[in-house]
Amino acid sequence: MAVVPPGPTVPNHHGDHPGFAGPSGVVAAVSMLVGRDPTARLAAQLTELSPGERLVDLGCGPGAAARAAARRGAEVVGVDPAPVMLKVGGLVTRRSLPVRFVEGSAEALPLDDDSADVVWSLASVHHWADVGAGVAEVRRVLGRDGRLLVVERRVQPGATGLASHGWTNEQADQFADLCRRAGFGGVRVDRHRAGRRALWSVQAVAPAP
Repeated sequence: MAVVPPGPTVPNHHGDHPGFAGPSGVVAAVSMLVGRDPTARLAAQLTELSPGERLVDLGCGPGAAARAAARRGAEVVGVDPAPVMLKVGGLVTRRSLPVRFVEGSAEALPLDDDSADVVWSLASVHHWADVGAGVAEVRRVLGRDGRLLVVERRVQPGATGLASHGWTNEQADQFADLCRRAGFGGVRVDRHRAGRRALWSVQAVAPAP
């Protein structure tokens, strides 16, 4: 298991989010079924996702991006800590696409070592409770030359409420540094637009153990 050396970590101001559950969780899950296609297309483009590759959609919610990846021929596992998200995702997906939904967190992925070619996390890392542990777990499940992609909304320092859900420039750079210290190579930070959203991406490659 990869271990991240001690040092500064991303100041995840939403790491204490209580999670989605109950009627409000259902409403949130349904709201996430639409408007996600531009980000999913961006993720597939940046990772150069190919048919037959094993993708983990970490923080998959109700599975919009997971289904987009499956339509491209990937073998997809959607991981999320909220059962309500997985239930809605399963109901929408049914058996029409090869997506497997499993309950789990970034800090304790219910997946085998070297079991993924690509791990992506879209608008989710800002909710991780322990970013260092999450990066180490991603490193564990990625095989040689496996690709990590994180996409977060670009937000301004000092933003509050919904406007703060994402990363500042400093947070994106800190996450990239954390990936480097965890042993990833080819780490880069870029800016994008997907639909009306201004986004950060952090990409990294897992070298051989």
